Amino acid sequence: MMHDHESEYEDPLHDEPSRSQRRREALDVLKLAQTLAELSDAQLTHLPLDDDLRAEVVRTRAVTQQIARKRQSQYLAKQMRKLDDAALDAIRAALEHDRGHARRETAALHRVEQWRERLIGEGDTALTELLQEFPSADRQHLRQLARNARLEREQNKPLHAFHELFRTLRELLLA
Repeated sequence: MMHDHESEYEDPLHDEPSRSQRRREALDVLKLAQTLAELSDAQLTHLPLDDDLRAEVVRTRAVTQQIARKRQSQYLAKQMRKLDDAALDAIRAALEHDRGHARRETAALHRVEQWRERLIGEGDTALTELLQEFPSADRQHLRQLARNARLEREQNKPLHAFHELFRTLRELLLA
């Protein structure tokens, strides 16, 4: 004989998430809320947030005391849990897109720094390789900047040519 309490466990329509699952989801939203609170105004503008949620993020950022900030972050997360899954996924996707863009930009700047160091250290050998990759580059200008940057470094002078070489390479490589 089947008891009533047994049937509720076997009911295929009973698909509510477990308490543990709900807690994990709430913690994920809390982490997302804390991430949003760490973003700059410029970064926030790229995210698909409605005006009320954006204002709540700004209020959360304004709180500086640790305990109060934690409480405010929890409130922000509570507001975010009211959003549907699609809205939360859109926010996560926009954040990931921004992170990917920042990583690509950082990698590009590292490449500029590597070329600058090669031009200063290797001279014409590195310049020839650079010109093979970027034939439109101004050979004389780059050679002069590299030479001046090397002298600045050796003589412990202010690094004007060093910085100018970086700017010139950045324009060339990231154009």
